[in-house]
Amino acid sequence: MAIEKTNRINALFEFYEPLLTEKQMTYIALYYRDDFSLGEIAENYDVSRQAVYDNIRRTEKILEEYEKKLHLYQNFLQQSEKTDEILEYVQMTYPDDQKLLDMISSLENLEEI
Repeated sequence: MAIEKTNRINALFEFYEPLLTEKQMTYIALYYRDDFSLGEIAENYDVSRQAVYDNIRRTEKILEEYEKKLHLYQNFLQQSEKTDEILEYVQMTYPDDQKLLDMISSLENLEEI
């Protein structure tokens, strides 16, 4: 469960980072991306561990609310899944069609931007 939550928060953070405050971005990045403990973050920013914990929990809720309203992460997952399905079909049905394979590759590259 912890790994799934970490992966989800990191993914949501990738999409919605610009919508967060500087402090929210910093604490979430340190906690989820850099694997800092609450105590380490608190010590680095001269605040209480509870203050860091509260900020992170509020930010998690904010990220989930953004996703609930905007669906950027959900849409990304759906697009990726469909692109993978198309690629699999093309590789099985048209394995020698380099132009078609290149077009799919360019779609995949768009997803990474």
